[in-house]
Amino acid sequence: MSATPVTTPSAERLAGAARAATPGSDTLPPVHMWSPPFCGDLDMRIARDGTWYYQGTPITRPRLVRLFSTILRKDGDMYFLVTPVEKVGITVDDAPFVAVDFERDGAGEGQSLRFETNVGDHVTAGPDHPIRVERDADTGEPSPYVHIRADLEALIDRKSFYRLVEVGERRDGWFGLWSGGAFFPVIPESDLPE
Repeated sequence: MSATPVTTPSAERLAGAARAATPGSDTLPPVHMWSPPFCGDLDMRIARDGTWYYQGTPITRPRLVRLFSTILRKDGDMYFLVTPVEKVGITVDDAPFVAVDFERDGAGEGQSLRFETNVGDHVTAGPDHPIRVERDADTGEPSPYVHIRADLEALIDRKSFYRLVEVGERRDGWFGLWSGGAFFPVIPESDLPE
């Protein structure tokens, strides 16, 4: 008895399965509950700037990118597109999303920062959606992120980060940001330019 070979689905077939599995435009499918078989890797990549590529060509249809983003899941260090019947690996250069803008409400400890991603997600930074900053060991350049959902983060784009720095505050030896009742350290005060 020989095993049935598993073939990697095409992006078109995967999009069709995603449409069938997506309950509505404002809700996300329960990808965390699905345990389909792994069907191989798909030649799909999300670049650091948030551009999605299929077979080396940018996906230029925003609705299709949004659809794929709703079935994205991270297991360990790997990223997958998941439907009820199949799971395929994709490549993510940095974070799968980019925070392209934010709105500020309030100030100081009562401040809320509501982020929007390149795929239309909206989250308010706070204990459930923390902000973190990694610094390049060689250059010291910061890479700021905000948690979006289920181990998926958005890289905060440069223009938004510059705006965030303008509303930052000093606390306990750190320069950072308040949002949703939580303080998120960005850089030690000692590393701030004079």
